[in-house]
Amino acid sequence: MRAPSHCLFSSVPCTLIFYRNEFSSHDHDNSPPHTPLPTLVFRAMEVHRQHHDPLTIQHCTLSNIKSGGCPEDCHYCPQSAHFHTGVQPEPLMTIDSVMQQAAAARDAGSTRFCMGAAWREVRDGGDFNTVLEMVRQVRELGMEACVTLGMITPEQAARLAEAGLTSYNHNLDTSPEFYEEIITTRTYEDRLSTIANVRGAGIEVCCGGILGMGESRADRVALLCELANLNPYPESVPINALVPVEGTPLEDRPVIDGIEMVRAVAVARILMPTARVRLSAGRTDMSDETQALCFLAGANSIFTGDKLLTTPNPGTNHDETLLTKLGMKRMQ
Repeated sequence: MRAPSHCLFSSVPCTLIFYRNEFSSHDHDNSPPHTPLPTLVFRAMEVHRQHHDPLTIQHCTLSNIKSGGCPEDCHYCPQSAHFHTGVQPEPLMTIDSVMQQAAAARDAGSTRFCMGAAWREVRDGGDFNTVLEMVRQVRELGMEACVTLGMITPEQAARLAEAGLTSYNHNLDTSPEFYEEIITTRTYEDRLSTIANVRGAGIEVCCGGILGMGESRADRVALLCELANLNPYPESVPINALVPVEGTPLEDRPVIDGIEMVRAVAVARILMPTARVRLSAGRTDMSDETQALCFLAGANSIFTGDKLLTTPNPGTNHDETLLTKLGMKRMQ
């Protein structure tokens, strides 16, 4: 699924060579980038306009259909059973409750409805059958359907494909080198195996990462190159900024600099021209100007609503006001 890390730049497209030169090799975020931001964003804008309408932003809604109690120890996650964050375990929501949320999201302008369950892996049985029915009914609403359920087998991926699933989200989170600093209960290869199972079933892949967890610029380079070297690269690439949550090991991490987010979005666009680059978690800590720069750099999707799983989100009214100010519009 991925090229060995020693040959990432030995025989790959010139866009990866460009990205290697984009950041210095230093590990500190205040080290000078090689490419001036205006040059980088201009290049990303050129690529973006070749493949997308630069004035259109897809709105997505993410529903937390099963909250808390996850056995994984992802250091950023308030739903992990390893940390005391105030998030209480809850059972899987009913189909009717989820469909009410999906219909409301569609009526508010979302064209994609995503469902997340705090599971380490999918287990066959009643809950999985319920999720399959949720997928069917979301598709009947005329929306794209995405789920994130943890690790899945090829057989489970095939059942999701049969139900009509549009996309499966399974993030790499960070670079292979930094990964064990963030997660110890699931390996990088586990994540790549699930992505391979999803791809093998003919389902689109939604895969990205989280910035601001203490990783270096070199780690951000490695993450985006891992994504770009997937064959094919993901159709959907969420770029998240860490939301530090009290009770998690990363609660004291500073909010990532907005310009670093813009750089990451721009390079994601250059490396993966046809992907939908999704500006995801952490937007409440971003100014309107930072988000506008991210849109210029190639982000063309946001998650709407007041919450993103358990963390705050700007809300539909704010997003509509921002797009209006920028002369942009929602995808219909």
